[in-house]
Amino acid sequence: MKKTIYIIRHGETDLNKLGIVQGRGMDSELNEKGREQAEAFYRAYKHIPFDKVYTSTLRRTHQTVEKFIENNIPWTQYPGLDELGWGIHEGQESTEQIRSDFHKITQDWKSGELHHKFERGESPLDVKERQLIVLEKLIEENNDKNILICMHGRAMRLFLCLLTNQPLTEMDTFPHSNTTLYKVEYDGKEFHILDFNNTNHLDYPFDQF
Repeated sequence: MKKTIYIIRHGETDLNKLGIVQGRGMDSELNEKGREQAEAFYRAYKHIPFDKVYTSTLRRTHQTVEKFIENNIPWTQYPGLDELGWGIHEGQESTEQIRSDFHKITQDWKSGELHHKFERGESPLDVKERQLIVLEKLIEENNDKNILICMHGRAMRLFLCLLTNQPLTEMDTFPHSNTTLYKVEYDGKEFHILDFNNTNHLDYPFDQF
């Protein structure tokens, strides 16, 4: 049975705005702009008859799709959708040293060193293991035709690699910004991207809906 999966990144938080590292260990809330982004996404996609809503366990994803949840669409929180844990760098403001550390580790990942991680953090391989649980739910035989998933930037990149059977070293081929949409179709065997990094819902004033 075909399924269509709408995968979005959460709306903006103050930590996003300030450039502060925000991973699995930072349970921040949406700021005013983030709430506006969430509202814009809702108005653009409220006509879709979603059968399920999946989010991470973190509040910024819950708040982004809150209006869909309030419509009594069945909602499940999955730890597998949480952001990658950045360990000792979480909650820290960007400095030259932190930027250098991040550049080095992302280059390591691109070169295949996918087990590398910051102290007390997670590697892409760690995240993949917990995302496999969500993948199993997506491919279950059931009547779900439309599923909405709200998650996080780096985790989204890894999840899209997993769905499209690309190596995790290619994660950076999936750009993202707050409330970016990737629309994916599952044909019963494989996943195919139908809509790539779409933020059109942010381009229209509310009175256009």
